[in-house]
Amino acid sequence: MGWLFLKVLFLGVTFLGCLYPLVDFCPSGETRGQKPNFVIILADDMGWGDLGANWAETKDTANLDKMAAEGMRFVDFHAAASTCSPSRASLLTGRLGLRNGVTHNFAVTSVGGLPLNETTLAEVLQQAGYVTGMIGKWHLGHHGPYHPNFRGFDYYFGIPYSHDMGCTDTPGYNHPPCPACPRGDRPSRSLERDCYTDVALPLYENLNIVEQPVNLSSLAHKYAEKAIQFIQHASASGRPFLLYMGLAHMHVPISRTQLSADLRGRRPYGAGLREMDSLVGQIKDKVDRTAKENTFLWFTGDNGPWAQKCELAGSVGPFTGLWQTHQGGSPAKQTTWEGGHRVPALAYWPGRVPVNVTSTALLSVLDIFPTVVALAGASLPQDRHFDGLDASEVLFGWSQTGHRVLFHPNSGAAGEFGALQTVRLGSYKAFYVSGGAKACDGDVGREQHHDPPLIFNLEDDVAEAVPLDRGSAEYQDVLPKVREILADVLLDIAGDNTSRADYTRHPSVTPCCNPHHVACRCQATGWTDFPTGRC
Repeated sequence: MGWLFLKVLFLGVTFLGCLYPLVDFCPSGETRGQKPNFVIILADDMGWGDLGANWAETKDTANLDKMAAEGMRFVDFHAAASTCSPSRASLLTGRLGLRNGVTHNFAVTSVGGLPLNETTLAEVLQQAGYVTGMIGKWHLGHHGPYHPNFRGFDYYFGIPYSHDMGCTDTPGYNHPPCPACPRGDRPSRSLERDCYTDVALPLYENLNIVEQPVNLSSLAHKYAEKAIQFIQHASASGRPFLLYMGLAHMHVPISRTQLSADLRGRRPYGAGLREMDSLVGQIKDKVDRTAKENTFLWFTGDNGPWAQKCELAGSVGPFTGLWQTHQGGSPAKQTTWEGGHRVPALAYWPGRVPVNVTSTALLSVLDIFPTVVALAGASLPQDRHFDGLDASEVLFGWSQTGHRVLFHPNSGAAGEFGALQTVRLGSYKAFYVSGGAKACDGDVGREQHHDPPLIFNLEDDVAEAVPLDRGSAEYQDVLPKVREILADVLLDIAGDNTSRADYTRHPSVTPCCNPHHVACRCQATGWTDFPTGRC
């Protein structure tokens, strides 16, 4: 464990000279000006229809709509899974959960995380001379070597998992509502199964918990502030940088901020969208002021809206999954219906990405890894297979060709975690399993297995309302192709260098800055532009 001691010692360095807390920003002549910077912003539980540029009914995303007008908007872009941890693991590895081992979410008490033999995008860029930062939600393991500081990120500021996985003093809007953290000598317990009251939500800077519980009302401001500082220092140093931001928006609870204090009759979700849009606008403005011509900004989402949260869930736009809604249950987050994985996506890079272009190329969060690696002039790890592709030609307007095939894994609905239950082939989409996700009305939808599969033609039926007649010539033409490509990918995975995540749980790994206080309560000390305070 000597390496761990040295890393912890290094993380304790405070701001001095060229050193930001943790990061070596000292100029490097070898990398100065030669490589592009990357800012990847991942929204949480944001629906395809939550982006105004996608869906005219949405009026709350002025900054994102401006980015769409100044760059490229993708209308057939997909998360690699329909829930938090698997989607994020695929973004950072370019591999499906059956390869990287992350098939469902990690818990507050999870011992493991993204398997250590998986190579992250940050690790590849570190080796290529980049300074790397991660701000926001991680959700790929927080204990020991699974922490982001040990997965390729020089700097980390954020929450180790979803911000509903711990109590706060500012609970925000949730459905059903959860109580604030307990005070006094005895913990309080909520009757709601989905509420966390025993342990407060922690905020980390590098390996230190700097606030517990987190003040959700000021979290977006803190994320923007830290991101702006990171971009400023990296740009001034001359080193290329990667900034990966995992936003809290639009996951519940939606914070009660100044924007939501005066709703003017509008729902909290709209206020949350405006706050998120403002945060992204601040990041883009900083990029424009400091490194506009050499920075590629990619905005997308981890999965679709969480339907069981009712008015606190976002819009799927036209991708309503009508076949499933008629059966009961949700066609959004956790499912393989379009509403679960088709997400907003924008690319912005002045002078490189063409302006005001809408791309219909079939692309995925899986493509971020190989695309960024290629643009950085780095090399993919050679001992494994990847599911993403280099989308550079699409980004630069040279092609409209993306994937021919995408596989959508089960992400917590009916079926087996990670199983490739749905296949996209061109405009066709085949379902082998359906049901199992809770809708706003509480209906989960019964698990149904389909063999032969339900097949929809999205070109004619984006709402996935009526499957093709199994006796039709069109169905009979598509079915053998679907079966062949599914068999081929499963054979490829079986022969690949795959990983298996450790989903063991133990209460001892729960993040806690002060176990002697109820809910691990403590307060940050010494907040400055470069905080060194610890709980």
